[in-house]
Amino acid sequence: MSRLPAAQRREQLLDVAETLFAQQGYSGATTAQIAKAAGVTEPIIYRHFKSKRDLFVALIERTGRRTLALWQGDVSDSEDPAKRLARILADNPMVSPEGRAGYKVLLQAIPEIEDTLIARAVAEHMRMLHEFLTGEIKRAQAAHRVTSRFSAEVIAWTLIHLGMGYGVVDAMRVTGHGRDEKGTHVREVIARILVGPQVASEQPPKPNIGGA
Repeated sequence: MSRLPAAQRREQLLDVAETLFAQQGYSGATTAQIAKAAGVTEPIIYRHFKSKRDLFVALIERTGRRTLALWQGDVSDSEDPAKRLARILADNPMVSPEGRAGYKVLLQAIPEIEDTLIARAVAEHMRMLHEFLTGEIKRAQAAHRVTSRFSAEVIAWTLIHLGMGYGVVDAMRVTGHGRDEKGTHVREVIARILVGPQVASEQPPKPNIGGA
């Protein structure tokens, strides 16, 4: 068993747990399996996490931070509010190679949501994403690039609902979803409605990303 600095070991355990939870489910994967896959003894896990539940919560929190980092990177080189939103719309982490496993884990919180700690982590995850999107939408509304008929808060929730709905359908491996017979993607529809046809057409989806 190789020795790693504490921070690296913690991240390694999170990576391994994410993979196993995504494959076997939160209730199906055990800490013994996580330890074996990580090449450590089970007590090592408990040096970093009090329980499997705490490991699960840490994954929900990490997935939220990674999504924010992804979107912040998307908009870092643009000051145009409409283009910033279009880029975010094109980048649904639920269907990206980097984010897919994390969101499969997040969805497993549904049957565990009566657990106060897990419910709190999910609520905070959503709050962070909603706050970020609300800020971007307000910026676009102030520049008269997005309608002010509806509040930025409710538009942000609409985008979260659409993006997560798309992600769930994709996770269920529904073939042919998200496009019509002409090849028009749902992301294009949402982007066109929100920021207009010219900006929407300038922001094609990233490879392997079908985000709404």
